[in-house]
Amino acid sequence: MSRIGRMPITVPQGVEVKIEGNAVRIKGPRGELSRVVSSEMKLTLQDGSLSVERPSDAKLHREVHGLTRSLLANMVEGVNNGYEKSLEVVGVGFRADKEGVNVNLRVGFTHTVCIKPRPGITLDVDAKNVNIKVSGIDKEAVGQMAAEIRRIRPPDAYKGKGIRYAGEVIKLKPGKAGKAVGGKAK
Repeated sequence: MSRIGRMPITVPQGVEVKIEGNAVRIKGPRGELSRVVSSEMKLTLQDGSLSVERPSDAKLHREVHGLTRSLLANMVEGVNNGYEKSLEVVGVGFRADKEGVNVNLRVGFTHTVCIKPRPGITLDVDAKNVNIKVSGIDKEAVGQMAAEIRRIRPPDAYKGKGIRYAGEVIKLKPGKAGKAVGGKAK
């Protein structure tokens, strides 16, 4: 039995769950999400907890059991609290500027890169213009948007310049050692 799939999802106050066949709609204070889950999984909502059950121990059912439960738990968490990822812009002259809902990046190219947020995603830049906050209610969309921003200028392996996740550790490579002292004599 899947340890993840077995755990019930507690539905907090203010969050409403509707199950219609294999479609699930979850509505909360931050918004509404819906998803179609596998028709073979049995969803039950009782006493403020949502649980997922599988029909058999077949390989496909075992695989989908924990996945379905995790996706539903992420939806409940998203409509209740939301998700956010932070990115850091590191490098001399590298900066991010907010212009309306878009963010303009100056990260060493000859032009500025304009980032338009996906639907349901908000982008914020701090006062120092080096931290970008991606937030929204859908965990997948927030992670995908943060990955797309990071992909514009990933951290350099030698100096560490670029866009990285907050707290991400970049292992820097040593540069060229140069000529050794006391090399060949002429």
